[in-house]
Amino acid sequence: MDQQHALFNMVEQQIRTWQVLDAHILNTLKSLRRDLFVPSVYKELAYSEAELPIGEGEIMLDPKTQARLLHDLAPKPHETILEVGSGTGYLTALLALECKNVVSLELHANLANESRTNLQKAGITNAEILNLDASRQLNLDSNFDAILLTGSCHHAPEHLLNCLKIGGRLMGILGQEPMMQTTVITRLSADEWDSKVLWDASCPRLHGFKEPSKFQF
Repeated sequence: MDQQHALFNMVEQQIRTWQVLDAHILNTLKSLRRDLFVPSVYKELAYSEAELPIGEGEIMLDPKTQARLLHDLAPKPHETILEVGSGTGYLTALLALECKNVVSLELHANLANESRTNLQKAGITNAEILNLDASRQLNLDSNFDAILLTGSCHHAPEHLLNCLKIGGRLMGILGQEPMMQTTVITRLSADEWDSKVLWDASCPRLHGFKEPSKFQF
C-alpha cells in the first residue's frame, strides 16, 4: 500500500470514527505525511494504530489520540500556541498548519534536533523547537492563546497556566491511572479559571513534572 493510500485510510478508518468530524481538521490531517515524522525503523507502521517508540524512553502517540487532541484544542489562524513535548514534531506540524505560530518545548536534545529536521522536510516554517525543560519555570517572551500538553500530568502545572493570556486555554491529559481525563482549563482572569473534562484517556507522563506525595501508613 502506498503512503498516500495509507494516510487516507488512517484518517477515514481510525480518526474520523473517533469523533474527529471537523472537515477542516480532517483535510489538514490528510495533507501531512505522518511517515516523515516516524523513526526509519518504524516507517511501515507510520499509519497504524500503534504507539511508536521514538527514543529517549518516549513514544509517539497513536494517530487517533493526536488527532483528537488537535481537534478539541481547536487552534485558530491568529493564535500562538505553546506545545509541551515536541517528540518527532508531527503534532507540532499539525498545530502549525492550523495557527499563526507554534513554540514547542522538548526536554531531549536529540528529539529536539530530530523534530526540527522533520519540520523542515515537511515545509513547516512557523514552528520553533526549543530544547527546554517545561517542568521548570519558563522565561518566554509572551503569553499564549493555547497550550497543549502532549503527555500526561497529575495536574495542570501552575507555571504553565500562568503562560496563558486571559481567555486562553490549556489542554492536557490529567490525573493518574486508572482515571486520566483529557481536560481543558480556560483562564478567565488573572486568578480565575474554568476546568472542563472532555474524555477519558491514558498516555505516558511528561518527564519532570511533580507527582502527588505518597503517604505510608
